[in-house]
Amino acid sequence: MSATTALLTDHYELTMLQAALARGTAGRRSVFEVFARRLPGGRRYGVVGGTGRLLDAIERFSFDDDALVFLEQQNVVDGATLAWLSDYRFSGDVWGYGEGETYFPNSPLLVVESTFAEAVVLETLALSVLNFDSAVATAASRMTTAAGARPCIEMGSRRTHEQAAVAAARAAYIAGFTTTSNLEAGRTYGVPTAGTSAHSFTLLHDTERDAFTAQVDSLGKGTTLLVDTYDVDEAVRLGVEIAGPELGAVRLDSGDLLSLATEVRALLDSLGARDTRIVVTSDLDEHAIAALAAAPVDAYGVGTRLVTGSGSPTAGMVYKLVAREDDDGTMVSVEKKSPDKISHGGRKFALRRRNRRGVAEAEVVGVGRQPVDDGNDRPLLIPLVRGGETIGREPLTSARERHERSRAELPPTALQLSRGEPAIPTRWEDRS
Repeated sequence: MSATTALLTDHYELTMLQAALARGTAGRRSVFEVFARRLPGGRRYGVVGGTGRLLDAIERFSFDDDALVFLEQQNVVDGATLAWLSDYRFSGDVWGYGEGETYFPNSPLLVVESTFAEAVVLETLALSVLNFDSAVATAASRMTTAAGARPCIEMGSRRTHEQAAVAAARAAYIAGFTTTSNLEAGRTYGVPTAGTSAHSFTLLHDTERDAFTAQVDSLGKGTTLLVDTYDVDEAVRLGVEIAGPELGAVRLDSGDLLSLATEVRALLDSLGARDTRIVVTSDLDEHAIAALAAAPVDAYGVGTRLVTGSGSPTAGMVYKLVAREDDDGTMVSVEKKSPDKISHGGRKFALRRRNRRGVAEAEVVGVGRQPVDDGNDRPLLIPLVRGGETIGREPLTSARERHERSRAELPPTALQLSRGEPAIPTRWEDRS
């Protein structure tokens, strides 16, 4: 497979380009914006994910010989457009919300300024990355909120596309997950990895004692034993017998986790394994995690519900032209007028307005001169690309820390898991 990301796009991006080149409008200065008209699933806030991945993808967005041959053979565009694409490199500017930042309806999450031609072809790529990663990051944030101080482990690789699994692990880590089972996410992004054994390992051996002994001998007494292959009570007793009170953890992957965890905790304590932790898995989501808050659980492993956005597999973001150059060279605002898909034209600024206690009160979005910060308005747009050069790349830990700070400044209603309105309103200001 080619290393270029240029064909990770829709056919009509290039046919628009061809028509604009022929018309002479392709070189008009333009401003595109990524935003979501609403938060999916009645959620109280969203989380920006995928910014770092998008910056990498934009750098690799060029049309190599294989891509150009494909476009020519399929008659996607004409010769003049192929010639233009052969020299394509994005040379414009990009601003955006920092990765890990919380967002709300109509937040201008990404602002792309360039010629129409250079910017329009990035639409599908930007939305593909941001919609998936933000959906996972938002679900992950709700899960880590429900988990409190208890760690969450990402383990959804087998429930999604193999490349999506890597992106999901990265997005989950930004939103507070501590480790992932996915080794490629560890290699590519530095996400800490962890894992021990599945039921197949126990079933491979003649007895559960043989399986546990093999695992402890190989991985040490601090390992995590999966104890629900046969009889949980017997497995816990056997695990402590083999590893002693130094047994690291036991994992429960089925049954009534609330009552089972309570019973296992009591049994472990009675056997002297008071420091042995209990890890629970089995189709968890934020609601199931919240329901286990009173249970003696030490960690949660989450898979399917995480990588599918816990019921909202896309963030519903769109990429819209909001301003473009007029014939006289001035920039004019443009916007779609459809009543059910309202948008605001113009190059935006965005601020998080907070009260004197530092609690967020509103998302302030507008056009024109950005208000002077009085100490309560936190600017949200940061430079990511300038003149085609990436300047906003940052360590993944920075995005993780940003998310923690951003979520902490939201009002308490933001942390409710029930369906509801956004935690803070989006207020429009026109300062043009």
